Amino acid sequence: MREFAYEALPGRVVFGVGSLDRLADEVERLGVAKALVLSTPQQRQQAEDVAARLGARSAGVYDKAEMHVPIDVAKAAREEAQRLGADACVAVGGGSTIGLGKAIALEFGLPIIAVPTTYAGSEMTPIWGLTEDGIKKTGRDNKVLPTTVVYDPTLTLTLPDFIAGPSGMNAIAHCVEAMYSETANPIISMMAEEGVRSLARALPIVVKSPDNIEARSDALYGAYLSGASLGAVGMALHHKLCHTLGGSFSLPHAETHTAVIPHATAYNIGAAPDARERLSRALNTDDPAGALFDLAESVGAKMALSDVGMKEEDLDRAADIATQNPYYNPRPVTREGIRALLDDAFHGRRPRAV
Repeated sequence: MREFAYEALPGRVVFGVGSLDRLADEVERLGVAKALVLSTPQQRQQAEDVAARLGARSAGVYDKAEMHVPIDVAKAAREEAQRLGADACVAVGGGSTIGLGKAIALEFGLPIIAVPTTYAGSEMTPIWGLTEDGIKKTGRDNKVLPTTVVYDPTLTLTLPDFIAGPSGMNAIAHCVEAMYSETANPIISMMAEEGVRSLARALPIVVKSPDNIEARSDALYGAYLSGASLGAVGMALHHKLCHTLGGSFSLPHAETHTAVIPHATAYNIGAAPDARERLSRALNTDDPAGALFDLAESVGAKMALSDVGMKEEDLDRAADIATQNPYYNPRPVTREGIRALLDDAFHGRRPRAV
């Protein structure tokens, strides 16, 4: 007999090729007068194009978004939004930009219209993160959940393969953790399984044939499912490790998730039978952890933390931080176990089947 609790999160999703053409209508639908368009410096041109679409409803472009949302960047963005009299934010980009929008919403409650250009999935979650003094703090608050998300696969056509691969693996990591979350339920697990299946099918094609819009659409659909899945439940060991590695050691976000998720899966899969069954189906394998490693390698991802900026002498400190105030996890979190996991991820070893 099934017993579960499921709470659907509010929000509107507009998905499809050419959906960016509907952005101005979506902003008007919310009654927004002045929307501040956010981006990273690298995506300023895309942000300016979006601002032009908004016309008089644009308050301008703020292009200072950074990975892991440093607290000083968040404070500066909040001040700029207040100075310009913005009553909403349009976040154009990936997790860094959407995270900055959430930092503004956390302070002022401004609605966010998200326009994802990667497969981060954070646009569908009420999870915020801020980094201060080398420690990344996270929390959940529905006021940071974007009010509207506009998914246009054409915006991902310029996403290079060395970003697309890790970005997609990051989304898969959201799905994996949703399946064995403390608040996992069959509705979300069904979505997460489909998210893994869509991304695993699409990513190799995206990397080999970048102009394949059908594969781009499948990958973005999987990313949507990944964010919706993780946003409705909770995080576990994998995200604790990645928040530690990113916030305390400044490792790149998606690349870190990519290198860690096969090992976090191997660590937990024996204690999460439903997740194991679903992942095995989605990946067509009896070794989900190994299959995730192979998939990441096949899309050209770097599988060793040593290759994305981690120093071996910092592994002990990382294990210490990651085991302090741990998130829920289906398998008990021990310092010895986490240190061994980090060593495997550091050296890029393929996880053993369990």
